[in-house]
Amino acid sequence: MFARIQQRSGDYKPWLFLYCIFALCWITVLLYAGGFTTSIKAGMAFLDWPLSNGSINPEGWLTETDKLAEHSHRLLGMKIGFLSIGLFLWTWARESRSWVRTLSRVLLWLVILQGLLGGARVRFDQLNTMAEHNLVAQSFAVAHACGAMLVLGLLVAITLACSRRWIEGSHGLSAEQGASVKRWGVLATSVIFLQILTGAIMRHADAGLALTQFPMSAPGSWLPNYWNFAVGIHFIHRAGAILVTLVLLIFLGKVWGSPKARQALGYGALLVALALGLQIFLGALTIWTVKNPYAATAHHLVGAFLLASTWGLTFLAHHRSETTDAKPPADTPAERPADRPARALLKTLPSQEPIQSI
Repeated sequence: MFARIQQRSGDYKPWLFLYCIFALCWITVLLYAGGFTTSIKAGMAFLDWPLSNGSINPEGWLTETDKLAEHSHRLLGMKIGFLSIGLFLWTWARESRSWVRTLSRVLLWLVILQGLLGGARVRFDQLNTMAEHNLVAQSFAVAHACGAMLVLGLLVAITLACSRRWIEGSHGLSAEQGASVKRWGVLATSVIFLQILTGAIMRHADAGLALTQFPMSAPGSWLPNYWNFAVGIHFIHRAGAILVTLVLLIFLGKVWGSPKARQALGYGALLVALALGLQIFLGALTIWTVKNPYAATAHHLVGAFLLASTWGLTFLAHHRSETTDAKPPADTPAERPADRPARALLKTLPSQEPIQSI
């Protein structure tokens, strides 16, 4: 009985799917906590790691904003680690699709790496090393921010792979999508990731207000009046926003221009379009409010959602039906259980050669 319960299968498992949704909700909260910690510059509220002031319940973390932000971020990261362990064990025990088990294993290792990158950001900070600059810690911080997007993307892929729609290939998902839809989906995902990378560099270099005008860079000019690293990375991020918008609009146009893609991905494309408009507004609001921490954090969070949703559509566009491969060809009738004994009996009889005429 126990062996039968633990048998692997590729069927839809509603509890596993709900577990993945639960993990996505937690990682959303984690991303908000991490973004808010960066927005209020609370990443070094504690100089030690993995403990906070030598404790998992440090004094003052519930009353002081910077300590609350940083310690909550650490606790949420620990919970994501436990959820990743649970997901890995669940898929290893119950999932027959080897590639899904591989994704869960990679997710677990990536979450562990994320924790180490976050710890390195603290350990190698200028306040601990007494270095003349803080480039090493900032590099770890940027890698930590990009690693969070990779964790999110892997979790989105696993969640979609465990959904009923993916397994059954319903709502037009099993139809082969055009090459242009797939190609522009990959390109859009890549461009958004690079935009998040430049945004992370800008945030951790404290260059979010290097240009205080929006949409223009300076009064009466689209280009900055002077250049340095902060101005340059900020301007690259603004130019990247234009590129992201153009590539995303082309991708969404490809989806809506194809009847098969519109049936399978149409509602998701609308969601991406809404997120794009909201993201542009939040980017402007961050400048107009002189980098209000809540506006900056919302801009960070919606950017992560835009990446995840675009990647999700691209992942769905590459769906391969896993049920049609197991079905017999259309012109070959499936064998009935009642026919099996007769077929076995026929195999035991000696073969008869045809009688040749003399």
